[in-house]
Amino acid sequence: MRVEIAVPAIAALCYRAHSKKSLTPGGIFAALLTAIAHAVHPWNLPFALLVVFFLAGTRVTHVKENVKAKLTVHSKGTSGGEGPRSHTQVFANSLTASIFSLLHAYQLHVRKQALIANPTSTGTGSLCFSWGGDLLVIGIIANYACVAADTFSSELGILSKGEPRLITSWNLRKVPRGTNGGVSLVGLGAGLLGSMIIVTASMLLLPLCTDETATRLGGAAGWSLGQRRMLILGLTVWGFLGSVVDSILGGLFQASVKDVRTGKIVEGEGGVRVLVTNATNPNNVAGRTKAEIKSSLLSGEGTDAVEDVGAASGNKYDPRNKQRRSSFGDERPSRVVENGWDLLDNNDVNFLMASGMSVGAMAVASWYWGVPLQSVLSPWWA
Repeated sequence: MRVEIAVPAIAALCYRAHSKKSLTPGGIFAALLTAIAHAVHPWNLPFALLVVFFLAGTRVTHVKENVKAKLTVHSKGTSGGEGPRSHTQVFANSLTASIFSLLHAYQLHVRKQALIANPTSTGTGSLCFSWGGDLLVIGIIANYACVAADTFSSELGILSKGEPRLITSWNLRKVPRGTNGGVSLVGLGAGLLGSMIIVTASMLLLPLCTDETATRLGGAAGWSLGQRRMLILGLTVWGFLGSVVDSILGGLFQASVKDVRTGKIVEGEGGVRVLVTNATNPNNVAGRTKAEIKSSLLSGEGTDAVEDVGAASGNKYDPRNKQRRSSFGDERPSRVVENGWDLLDNNDVNFLMASGMSVGAMAVASWYWGVPLQSVLSPWWA
């Protein structure tokens, strides 16, 4: 991407994130690094897809945000809804695409130098995107198609009139809105829309080889109409499947914590885990390990956890305990796990889905095109 375009575009992107408070300071720095990694690519495609995903994702996040804020609760007790995204969330969605973009930029640079040194050489690959061409390009598009589908599905699906159904449940039981693994027809349709937006932008920006470039240096045979349709359909469906895979991973490996008093799902700040006490009486330290006692003496989430002086003294009603728990029924916990194993947080799930689906898309293209998958790690493919 040309420097005179990249620099002001990156500056505008960071300024918008700051003014709209869509990213934390750490998130803005992560976005800056991500934008630079995309902008060094000679094509406009990677950076443009990053911008389209960021703007579209921010837009759907603000759709009826006042309504969505009342459907879940934050781990700190405030209303739910999506807050500013952290650096972890930025990298979870775009790190794979950043790596692929840098690798492909290097491949194109090596090809160009080889063609300049020996214009009559063959087997160096094309400088435009050809049918049966670069697998890394497929991976970049697939990454953003999947994360856009997931973002649209999560942000718009929660507004469905009916309760979502747990995709990992054998009977597709109804679950509270915001439950990991919960799906609805509205959410699935929104995911398909998000994928279509990314794929449409890709087809408008891809430097596809044409019949005119076939005879030029670094050119290749042009795309037929059928080949274009196949690429559009394949990537759109793959992006949609990414949102489904994210729901399955979230439903299985990410614990959804429900607030017993309100029946709403508790959301962790920045996509981190939500703590929940399994013991019936968290202040009873008899027969518990040191780790369990230490855990019970902490109140809050993640790095914000503070010492619970009331619990330490054995009296949860102690007025000195500013973090004391309110009385609730017969000592039942105020939070329970709705579903899922507590193995991953939301950011882990997003990264695992994005990276897995991107590599999977390249593997499918490798099989369909007959191009060796290991070509993604070489300066050129033959």
